[in-house]
Amino acid sequence: MITLRDRYDPKSNGLGLLRLGLALSVLVAHAWPLGLGRPNPGESLTRGQADLGSLAVDGFFVLSGFLVAASARRGNAARFLWHRVLRIFPGLWVCLLGTAVVATVTGHSGGLGFVRKNFLGAVHQWGIGTLFADTPYGRLVQGSVANGSLWSLVYELLCYCGLAALVVAGLPRRAPWVVPVLAAGAYVVIAADAVHDPTVPKYRGGLGPLPIWGYVDFQLAVYLGFLFLLGASMQLYAHRVVLHPAIAAGAALALLGSLVYGGFFAVGYPALAYLLVYCACVVPPRLHAVGREQDYSYGIYIYAFPVQQTVAHFGGASWGLLPYITVCLPLVLLVAAASWHLVERPALALKHRPLLFARWGFRLSGAGLSARRSSPRFTHRRSADPEPPATGGPRSTPTASAGSLAGTGRSSSGS
Repeated sequence: MITLRDRYDPKSNGLGLLRLGLALSVLVAHAWPLGLGRPNPGESLTRGQADLGSLAVDGFFVLSGFLVAASARRGNAARFLWHRVLRIFPGLWVCLLGTAVVATVTGHSGGLGFVRKNFLGAVHQWGIGTLFADTPYGRLVQGSVANGSLWSLVYELLCYCGLAALVVAGLPRRAPWVVPVLAAGAYVVIAADAVHDPTVPKYRGGLGPLPIWGYVDFQLAVYLGFLFLLGASMQLYAHRVVLHPAIAAGAALALLGSLVYGGFFAVGYPALAYLLVYCACVVPPRLHAVGREQDYSYGIYIYAFPVQQTVAHFGGASWGLLPYITVCLPLVLLVAAASWHLVERPALALKHRPLLFARWGFRLSGAGLSARRSSPRFTHRRSADPEPPATGGPRSTPTASAGSLAGTGRSSSGS
């Protein structure tokens, strides 16, 4: 039997291509709500369980867990977190600042608050004055939404912190079985929800207040956390994951069937995770270079929403859906390329710079943590208060989609 460890090459694989495809899928999915004020494509075909944008988000979390678990297994919590900070925050901060500057120059107040309240990854201020309030999406939500795609970053950061806690205890190396056990615990919740209703998970309110971030949607934390843990488990147990075209075909059928007939979260989630990792291993070698040296996926994700809103503001969406996407795509790619070359890549170059805290490991003591040397569905709140989400379901967080049209819908996450 051929396993994931036999086929997966960390230095040459299709993950870059998949991440780019997922980011572009978010852009395309958002063309409907941002340009036309309509729901994301696919929502009506899946009984409200998913759409093109939310599937892309789910994929991001699987691949994120798969990738960062390899870093976590090396066992240095401080360096692990340092690398994650460098990957997420410099690009985010420049995006926030750039959006605020444009808003201020065009006469909209609240730009400074937009940067300050969203600085640490959790969105506490969605709009800036009346910026983009006149777009189809602005009219839909009756207000300003500067960058709805940023909602998913806090869940990504929560996953990083959870994995870092396991690294502190040395579990990814000494007891990697803890990760799939945690995934199984999350799956129990998902399966229980599926028994109650195969298409609409039970809403469980807000989780928090958490330090720094405030409240998050508990349902989303469990569901997205499960996807992240699935990816991490496949990385840690690559020698046990069998790769075979027949299994991949079965997973594809399970995914499609669950989307059409229900049970997507209980059946489709594991199938989606397997398919993504399988595809990363079977992508033709000539495509392995995509995203390896120039990873534009994160820039596409965080900049597509405001760029698409800007094009819609100037009437670009009035030409029709296809021309709207055609105009937005090169603009987003241009901004994403600038973000990578001017911000993200220079920041990532600091990954291996000596750090005082990066040479320290951590262990658990009876009183807490002590240090030792390591061996060589949808609510755009206009208030900044971190209150629990007001609506339910795993698709009920503030999104960059038109989830509010049907009371469901979740879209785009970054990784």
